[in-house]
Amino acid sequence: MISFIVSVVLLFIGWFLYSRVVEKVFCPDDRQTPAVAINDGVDCTPLKTPKAFLIQLLNIAGTGPIFGALMGAEFGPCVFLWIVFGSILGGAVHDYMVGMISCRHEGKSIAELSGIYLSDTAKWIMRLFSILLLLLVGAVFVTSPAALIARLTPKVMSAEFWVCIIIIYYALATMLPINKLIGKLYPLFGIVLMIMAVGIIGSLIISKDYTLPEITLSNLHPENKPVWPYMFITVACGAISGFHATQSPMISKCITKEKNGRNVFYGAMIAESIIALVWAAAGVTFYKTTGSLSEALSNFGQSGVVYDISFKLMGTVGGVLAIIGVVICPITSGDTAFRSARLILAEWTGLEQKQLKNRLIITIPLLCAGALLTQLDFDVLWRYFAWSNQTLATIALFVATAYILKNNKNKLYSLITSLPATFMMAVTSTYILMADEGFKLKNYFAYPIGIGCTAIVFIWYLHILKKYTEKTKNKL
Repeated sequence: MISFIVSVVLLFIGWFLYSRVVEKVFCPDDRQTPAVAINDGVDCTPLKTPKAFLIQLLNIAGTGPIFGALMGAEFGPCVFLWIVFGSILGGAVHDYMVGMISCRHEGKSIAELSGIYLSDTAKWIMRLFSILLLLLVGAVFVTSPAALIARLTPKVMSAEFWVCIIIIYYALATMLPINKLIGKLYPLFGIVLMIMAVGIIGSLIISKDYTLPEITLSNLHPENKPVWPYMFITVACGAISGFHATQSPMISKCITKEKNGRNVFYGAMIAESIIALVWAAAGVTFYKTTGSLSEALSNFGQSGVVYDISFKLMGTVGGVLAIIGVVICPITSGDTAFRSARLILAEWTGLEQKQLKNRLIITIPLLCAGALLTQLDFDVLWRYFAWSNQTLATIALFVATAYILKNNKNKLYSLITSLPATFMMAVTSTYILMADEGFKLKNYFAYPIGIGCTAIVFIWYLHILKKYTEKTKNKL
């Protein structure tokens, strides 16, 4: 129990202290935000900070911090360390910097920001990469909640039935002004989400049948999968996630002051990490051993494990409430995944989005593509989503690094984004070299090649850092 409590405390310390360091590096000021300067009544719409926080939280807190944390728990309590330090030093920094840089560029997407701060080639790559990632997210966040709802409703309402209902909702959420549907529903959903997390961890602490484990560095994965890089790919949304780089620009269009960004972007990531901690703790504790957890995941799937934990820990009423929370999580990320994809395609095509006709032109093909992807196996979708997700996070952190180098007088401040970017570069390059969906190389080949590629990138960064530092000195 001590490890869990310390982990939560560290996350709050990160929010109160390290977030201020990151904010100081960015230097928010009193300039007008897109919500005030543009205010088109559709996407650029002023929202109060608590509502913006809840929308951002529900955007990013899909099945990732729940399903990903449960799968990460197969490695044992060492997953707590990744969730805590990955979030404070990487994920929350990533979300804040992308959101605030976007805010200074009229709410532009991560793809357009890549073009501004990296290159035109990067912009085109990120356009394609972002759309692909968002379609994968949309597909994953259709199938997983549909499966859960189907377990709670009569047999006539099958998973396929709920897939259709969810896609209809996604169409409305993608096209309607953000304050009409998302802005009204998300605060209510947020309350349910918080009650669900508190209920799960409270039940574990109170019950005499369970003891929350203490952190150990041992790899307890029953199949002996290496912690590096598998755990860092598996647990994405609870620690650092490139999907958030597609979501933060959407809320950057809605904050009314730049100084609100720290609580909205950094704060939402910390809140999501606490949710991930709850489910990682539940996975490790409820099934007693990682072998039993792995067997349950294999036999019943992620949805079945969530169902089992929720009902047995909280009873029928609390269990239904918990399941509703877990259903809400993916749906409130799936709808904004398609919405973000619409905005990126609008930037790409130049179609002005104030007119409903133009929103329909983009939305209908997007939802059709997402519906087709739901026919693929969930585990296959998740593996490709997980790697592409972390790769996008790496690129987004390098965009933030370039921004700091160009706009902050102290170029060494860029280390707050370049170091996590380099770390994630090592994770993603090593993973794709050895994973089944990658090149399937043995560890003794994948590790040195992945680390070598990362070292080259970091040396290149140091060269750029030296170049910018000398330019600054010459100006002085």
